[in-house]
Amino acid sequence: MADKFKFALAILLLVAGVAGFYLLADQAMILRVLAVMAGTALAAGVAWKTEQGQRFFGFARESAAEAKKVVWPSRKETMQTTGMVFAFVVVMALFLWLTDKSLEWVMYDLILGWRKS
Repeated sequence: MADKFKFALAILLLVAGVAGFYLLADQAMILRVLAVMAGTALAAGVAWKTEQGQRFFGFARESAAEAKKVVWPSRKETMQTTGMVFAFVVVMALFLWLTDKSLEWVMYDLILGWRKS
């Protein structure tokens, strides 16, 4: 039950930050943005103290650790893969163009007899 109150407080803090942006319309933009950032930071801090918040931030930490384990392709591998994709697209475009022109010739010239002038 306490977690629900904490989440409600977090949402209220977030709404207060956004409302502060609009209520401070006469102020400098930096103050308006700081109001949103403060509301968001306070809301995140309150949400972090809940059980679901702890699980979420633990998941985010594990996700970042997993992303660091990824073996990213080298520049050479990336360029080769990009080249293969580009070549495949060109070949498919030529194939589809030839298929379209062949069907056009068969339909209009041979079957229907509509000669282009």
